[in-house]
Amino acid sequence: MKKYTLKFASLFVILSLSLTGCTDDFEEINENPNLVTSINAGSMMNPILYTMATNNAKKNYDITAQLMQVHIPFPSNALGVHRYDITEGTGASTWNTTYKMLINVQEMLAKSEQTKENNYHAIALTLRAWMMANLTDMFGDVPFSEASKGEEGMFKPAFDTQESIYKTLLTDLEKANSLYTPTTGLKFGTDYLYNGDVTKWQKFTNSLHMRLLLRVSNKTETNAMAKLQTILSNPQTYPIFSSSTDEAVFQVTGITPNLSPWPRPQDYRDNRAFASYFVDELNAIKDPRLAIFTTTAKDLKGASLGYKGIPAAYDENSSDFKYTPSQPNNKLVQYPMKIVLMSYAETEFIQAELAQKNLFTDAKTHYTNGVKAAIKLWTGTDATAEYLAQTKVSYDGSLEQVMKQKYFALFFTDYQQWFEYRRTGLPLLPTTNSMQNNKEMPSRILYPASARTYNQENYKKAAEQMGGDQITTKVWWQKP
Repeated sequence: MKKYTLKFASLFVILSLSLTGCTDDFEEINENPNLVTSINAGSMMNPILYTMATNNAKKNYDITAQLMQVHIPFPSNALGVHRYDITEGTGASTWNTTYKMLINVQEMLAKSEQTKENNYHAIALTLRAWMMANLTDMFGDVPFSEASKGEEGMFKPAFDTQESIYKTLLTDLEKANSLYTPTTGLKFGTDYLYNGDVTKWQKFTNSLHMRLLLRVSNKTETNAMAKLQTILSNPQTYPIFSSSTDEAVFQVTGITPNLSPWPRPQDYRDNRAFASYFVDELNAIKDPRLAIFTTTAKDLKGASLGYKGIPAAYDENSSDFKYTPSQPNNKLVQYPMKIVLMSYAETEFIQAELAQKNLFTDAKTHYTNGVKAAIKLWTGTDATAEYLAQTKVSYDGSLEQVMKQKYFALFFTDYQQWFEYRRTGLPLLPTTNSMQNNKEMPSRILYPASARTYNQENYKKAAEQMGGDQITTKVWWQKP
């Protein structure tokens, strides 16, 4: 008997029911009508979306926000991720959750192919690309082609190179785009991301394709720039996000089982402070998102100090700060709660960067569209003309400015701020003497202990082929 576990609110679907009896009639009579004997191509879509989105939100909090000086633990003088103290446990949740959900993606692929449900097949390819890109960008070489095959007796999968993984994912996204048939819709159950709108799923597929192509664009053998030009030159064939209504934002409703990853909102806020860099940069441009993201700081008498953070990886003791710094606004994790998979703003900043490289046109318009969309995502209103006219906001033609605004736009978007920093070295983040790793941003996360312990031979091969299981080891797309 084969059992598929859906990691979503203890939902279990039994694929087959084996009954032994004297006759076929006896088997029919004794079937339990309350058991589900089959799954459809859409059964696993929402469990995958919910589990990955909520895990990524938690890991954004634990990893990305600390590395990228958005907010950090406080009060705390322990080393921590913001001081580049990376352990084997730092990325364990991402590793474990991705591989658990990969089993469900593989079954979604198999079922959709078997029943010729092309829209679901395209969505499954898109979800796998989204998940595996995040995983390989975090760790480098990881199991892929042999992963999630425990039922076939493959418990120690080989680690695929990041180059080969990206080649597969980019091919999959191309195939997914060709499979979509928007007029047929999605016929199985609800769709927590796009409410059954296949056109928007297709836009997500192609926008994600653009993200991954830009990520590997330093590797000329990928022909990534040429493919980006093809996508952007053929909007009918390759539709991408064209407005804020298209972006991939998972809505946490608070209706069981779609619950916040922070059951107690105060756990998102307490013992946490916004970092000075992030707050100061937004203060300097009077950014309306500050009121959404954070609270105001208080002096020792409780008087407001406006928005004021503390330095990430600060050298002082926590007690040396004579004020209560701005903290995360716990309304962000109350219902309705947004978890960003990919925003419309990100696609506009991708186009702005490509235009700067003379591979597309009108960098200023795309940059401005990106700024506007990023503001609207969190405030619900358009950026004012006064905001856009500020010297530090108005387009100046530099990659530094594009990446600064993209950094703001990627707030609460899984690991993307950190991945983009590793690709470009921007924005320029301050350092302190309390940072480990010679004050250098980690290039990857260490493999979890389970990979080293239970798959030792393949772990050693992977570490060797990458150049060592170290946080200083660059992944494939980072290397010249």
